[in-house]
Amino acid sequence: MTHEKNTILGFFSDWTLWEKSWLSISVILMLTLSLYWKDSAIGIIASLTGIICVVLVAKGRISNYYFGIVNVVAYAYVAYGWQYYGEVMLNLLYFLPIQFYGIWYWMKNRKQSNKDEVYVKFMSNRQRIMWGLISVASIIGYGVVLKMIKGSLPFIDSTSTVLSIIAMILMVRLYMEQWILWIIVDVVSIIMWVVVLMKGGNDIAILIMWTAYLVNAVYGLVNWIKLYKAQGARR
Repeated sequence: MTHEKNTILGFFSDWTLWEKSWLSISVILMLTLSLYWKDSAIGIIASLTGIICVVLVAKGRISNYYFGIVNVVAYAYVAYGWQYYGEVMLNLLYFLPIQFYGIWYWMKNRKQSNKDEVYVKFMSNRQRIMWGLISVASIIGYGVVLKMIKGSLPFIDSTSTVLSIIAMILMVRLYMEQWILWIIVDVVSIIMWVVVLMKGGNDIAILIMWTAYLVNAVYGLVNWIKLYKAQGARR
């Protein structure tokens, strides 16, 4: 019992007061509103693991992937119930397998001083232009496909799906620019789940999760810039 307690305390030992407060407030708010709105258990699980996962990503922690595995499976289940097929395919066919690749790649680039932390990097201007063009073309193409299979909000769903795929690639490869795409994805996803609530849905936990993701993405952007500068100073 003492060993387990020390392990948990060690996990949070270098967390700032803001990070601990932010995680605590997000979890308490999500649980309170979810219980009030009688949200599903699977929706609550998806939200809890999702919030913990993105906070760990913002800190550059490899352990984010373990929570991510649970999150993508649970979230896909909820999204399927509302016919967001793009989200379902994204999570089960892409996010799930890439969690395991992410564990492997981040372990290869982890710091010697802290085995759960990694080195981060920036993209070149050429890479930014290339991925920008790929994003626009893919959003249009996939939006047409989702419209053909009568998915809900096809082009909004497409934007969330395509940018999530690209952002995940950048995340796994440790590029700071992932956070700019995650901010866009989070805004679009919030719109999608607001529509669900307007249709009579009770998945308030999922909406809170995406709202928490948005706040965390802004924090992640700022923190990764700090991590990049700090690691440059130490090298």
